[in-house]
Amino acid sequence: MNMLKGKVALITGGGQGVGQGIAYALADEGATVAVAGRTRVTLEQTCAEIRRRGGTALAVECDVMSQADIDRCVAQVIEAFGGLNILVNNAQIVPLGSILEVSDEAFMQGIDSGPMATLRLMRACYPYLKGDGAVINLASSAAVRWDASGYGHYAATKEAIRALSRGAACEWGVVGIRVNVIAPHALSPGLRGWVENNPQEAQAFFSSIPLRRVGDCETDIGRTVAFLVSDNARYLTGATIPLDGGQAYWG
Repeated sequence: MNMLKGKVALITGGGQGVGQGIAYALADEGATVAVAGRTRVTLEQTCAEIRRRGGTALAVECDVMSQADIDRCVAQVIEAFGGLNILVNNAQIVPLGSILEVSDEAFMQGIDSGPMATLRLMRACYPYLKGDGAVINLASSAAVRWDASGYGHYAATKEAIRALSRGAACEWGVVGIRVNVIAPHALSPGLRGWVENNPQEAQAFFSSIPLRRVGDCETDIGRTVAFLVSDNARYLTGATIPLDGGQAYWG
């Protein structure tokens, strides 16, 4: 339970869902955690639960589409905790819809909150991550779906994140920074709502997953991330790890 003792982690989108699950798991392994996002009340709820479990946490309001917000967020974490070892880029606006439906504005929001925000945060955190840093960026199996209808724009943003992550892994390994990507299926609030409103589609979806379930945000996704950013995975970088119960075939 002390795999990350002495480490400081910054997690975007940490107020709910996957980001929250990762924050809980990293804190349970001993990391000091900063959760960033646009909604303070949900961030404070995450921090309150971490403190209830005996951990240390900080809520930082941050719009990842703003460079000024990102710079302020990173500076606040450094001031509060004296360093930074782990960055998890989780927050993103999701542009879903057909090729003819999704507007340029909606697509650009996906780009700005996805690959651009990921790039900006990696650059802002780079000086502090050197030596023993670990970055986890979030992708999606949308790009390898058997039917990509309605997912083209979203998949494009996530594939850009994968490409940037691979580039960073190759360039930054020499200064001791590892960069990996996860592509999770997780029972976030959004997916839970979809399951409740579309039970038949959900059942078909579950049947397409070899493990027959969607992952839990903390125990399935968060704990794996805790391993990936720990010294136990110190020789792993530049990889995409599908946390989807075996559904997608990345080939």
